[in-house]
Amino acid sequence: MATGQAPGNPIPAMRTYPPVEHPVVVIGAQYLAQYPVELAVNDFKVSDINGTLVFQVQIKLSSINRRFLKDAAGNTLVNLRKKIMTMHQRWEAFRGESKEENDLIFTAKKSKQSQSKTEVDVFLGNNKGEVPDFKVKEGYSKSSRSVLLRDSNTMIAQVHGGHTLAIMPNVDYAFIVALVVVILEGIKADDHREGAALKDINGVK
Repeated sequence: MATGQAPGNPIPAMRTYPPVEHPVVVIGAQYLAQYPVELAVNDFKVSDINGTLVFQVQIKLSSINRRFLKDAAGNTLVNLRKKIMTMHQRWEAFRGESKEENDLIFTAKKSKQSQSKTEVDVFLGNNKGEVPDFKVKEGYSKSSRSVLLRDSNTMIAQVHGGHTLAIMPNVDYAFIVALVVVILEGIKADDHREGAALKDINGVK
């Protein structure tokens, strides 16, 4: 039986994304790597491909609306606060354990443009406009997401299977961890609560 590809048969196209032209620094330049970074998330611990602990995510029982991204030594890099009483779910990320406005790193909120999928707009602290600096888009499944630079097709990170992060070279991987692991998990939890509330309203058990 003949094997191999028939002469002249077209090869399936591969989706490509333009490379990152300039380093993407949000939390700190020390979190840039010249190579692709792959991280695994498991039980609030973030490890590299060798299993070495890189980051930790902490949720304090006394404040369920705050999350803390810590380095391997336990130092707080970012604290994230859920804004209460907003039309769209919104999280704010502050440097260290600060709550001061001048320490605001970024704000993430569910996009107004997308109703069917989880799409998040991310604004840096000094962005007071309407155009986000980054976008997080859900893939074909709820466990896959892409982080894009502004409203472009320049992808800077992907989430696979809900727990593996693939981060492009020269992209602040601490920022990606804070955004994907902390922000989106919080929004997903909110979605579950909203769904349960709707079931209660409609009398569904």
